[in-house]
Amino acid sequence: MIDKVNPEERETEEIVAEEGAKLETRSTEELGAYLTDASGRSLYMFEADSSAQSNCYDACAEAWPPYTTEGTAEAGVGVDAALVGAIQRTDGRMQVTYNGMPLYYYVKDSGAGQTTGQDIEDYGAEWYLVTPSGEKVHAESGS
Repeated sequence: MIDKVNPEERETEEIVAEEGAKLETRSTEELGAYLTDASGRSLYMFEADSSAQSNCYDACAEAWPPYTTEGTAEAGVGVDAALVGAIQRTDGRMQVTYNGMPLYYYVKDSGAGQTTGQDIEDYGAEWYLVTPSGEKVHAESGS
């Protein structure tokens, strides 16, 4: 499914961790366990990215804001600390990675528990939630 974000629907506020980002997990019957930020907002991986390199900038990054940190990213309960990292984006900000893959929010997720970006094609590749083992979630979202 192609799902481009209409510019009028974009949120203008940028989602950034104040100090260190913290990865947590959430679980649903349909999706199983997946990664979130500390406030429960879903985090996604972009199949066009390569390990440790983001390919989502400009309009893509407006629709899929990178999960950035100003400190060291931390692992919460159920998150493998060995898989948590960060890469430097071209603008100098540090983007949180998991299992080497950069993590993103989706602007159409209105808050904690929303997973509207799961298993959609946007900006030339598929977007998926990420499991605590660092793989893509294979189930489709209904929320």
